[in-house]
Amino acid sequence: MTPNAIGRRAVSESTAVAEAPSTQTVDGHEYFKPEEVRWDYLVPSDRTTVCGWKGTAGYWDVVVDGDRLPAAAWSYQDPSAAAQHIKGHVAFWRGVKVVPAE
Repeated sequence: MTPNAIGRRAVSESTAVAEAPSTQTVDGHEYFKPEEVRWDYLVPSDRTTVCGWKGTAGYWDVVVDGDRLPAAAWSYQDPSAAAQHIKGHVAFWRGVKVVPAE
């Protein structure tokens, strides 16, 4: 776990789907607190994956201006004891870039 104290934005095209004064970096991915996510851009997905140390991740498609990025956001809603610090936090990939906040 590495705290990132620099403001960050998760961006699809030019739209911020999450923005935070800081994030948690785990396994190379930055995690945003749930209240920092623009949930109106996320649509639940049926996809799940299992991480050996974090637990089961659930996914969302990111939809901006009609463009859908399948399974581009994920979260651990019931993580293992070792990953409790990111419980409910959301990470992004597959076309969503995390950049410095402006």
